[in-house]
Amino acid sequence: MSINPQIFREYDIRGRVGDDLTDDVAVSIGMAYGTYIRQNGLNKVSCGRDGRTHSEHIQGLLIDGIRRAGVDVVNIGECPTPLLYFSIFHLDLDGGVQVTGSHNPPEFNGFKLCIGKDTLYGDKIKELYKIIADNAFSEGSGGLSDFNIVEPYLDHLKDNINIGRRLKVVIDAGNGVAGLVAPKAFEQHGCDIAPLFCEVDGTFPNHHPDPTVPANLTDLIEKVREVGADFGVAYDGDGDRVGIVDENGEIFFGDQLLMIFARELLKKNPGAAIIGEVKCSQVMYDEIERRGGRAIMWKTGHSLIKKKMKEENALLAGEMSGHIFFADRYFGFDDGIYASLRFAEIIVSNAPEPASSLLKGVPVMYSTPEIRVECPEEIKFKIVERLVAYFKEETDYEVIDVDGVRVKFADGWGLVRASNTQPVLVLRFEATDEERMSKIRSIVEGALEKIKRADLS
Repeated sequence: MSINPQIFREYDIRGRVGDDLTDDVAVSIGMAYGTYIRQNGLNKVSCGRDGRTHSEHIQGLLIDGIRRAGVDVVNIGECPTPLLYFSIFHLDLDGGVQVTGSHNPPEFNGFKLCIGKDTLYGDKIKELYKIIADNAFSEGSGGLSDFNIVEPYLDHLKDNINIGRRLKVVIDAGNGVAGLVAPKAFEQHGCDIAPLFCEVDGTFPNHHPDPTVPANLTDLIEKVREVGADFGVAYDGDGDRVGIVDENGEIFFGDQLLMIFARELLKKNPGAAIIGEVKCSQVMYDEIERRGGRAIMWKTGHSLIKKKMKEENALLAGEMSGHIFFADRYFGFDDGIYASLRFAEIIVSNAPEPASSLLKGVPVMYSTPEIRVECPEEIKFKIVERLVAYFKEETDYEVIDVDGVRVKFADGWGLVRASNTQPVLVLRFEATDEERMSKIRSIVEGALEKIKRADLS
């Protein structure tokens, strides 16, 4: 069978339905995953799906493939990805798969996969492709059962979270599956909810479900101001990422959210390890250290961060993309709904000060959004390696190379890293003022262009 190896990405499997993800491909991926589970001496997994128009059909094919490999499947139905992760803990299963295209356009879909309680990524995902290419499937007849995971999940949130007073919250689910759960989660804590686009619709008719893009938060910001909400929250298509705006409609970016959570967590857990990715602000790392935490800068990617959390026994981690991971009072996986409830807890504990006060005292920095520069897949990592060598060997700047090259200046930094999922280089810059930020950017981009010209000539 012909299958596009490019859909087996660093953190998940994802492709265009009908082209990359045909019926035969979906069944084969299920058989390969089931085979991998069997190879590791395991035999029972859960399977959920998001609200895309083709997700139920693809899930049926995937489950059929997993069962053909001799693995039992618990179908947890339509739900956010964090509930798939939760089901593995709650039901003590050997793994799980979520059928989801996350925040990709409606014509895409894919799979997020776990073995045991860990996420599959990198070479382990490539092993599934090899099983398919070699036609090396195990055979069997796995069982199938259904389980409603929503109620146990809501019960857990009710027991684990203590908001303590009535808040007014606007919830924008972007017509993704978080709309099935998030409003109920807040309502059971006595909050007044103003729902936006909480009806599941896999065509995403109102706006794209990606809360990292400010344009996608326009409706949320307008509604927060209109109803006088304490804050507003938005989720991505499968509910594992979160975006939050304060009572004035001002956006908290991913590293700012992590800083807010870190400040609160460190009050009760002095010295705790907290992990951010290389794109996060230096102010965030400095603030964690200033508050007595152990700040760790790590690679971008939810799977990589979850692994690092276990290695460091970290209680909290986060990414600019809005993936927030709590191991404090929770399981260590990324859950946008849980993170938004923890934010509500902080609002209450901070009373009578509003959400806009939560970054009080934090230095104001100027930064660019992510800048994505096209670069051929076959040379993008080599370009970054040469850029690392240049700044280490030919300059006196401090260089951090855990993921690409982050060049530190006395008053800012610049980053260049190769995307793990696209043929692009990702750049970001930060400094104490716009003029200095532009200068840092010119230094880093100048070196990058020189190296690119040499490699592409």
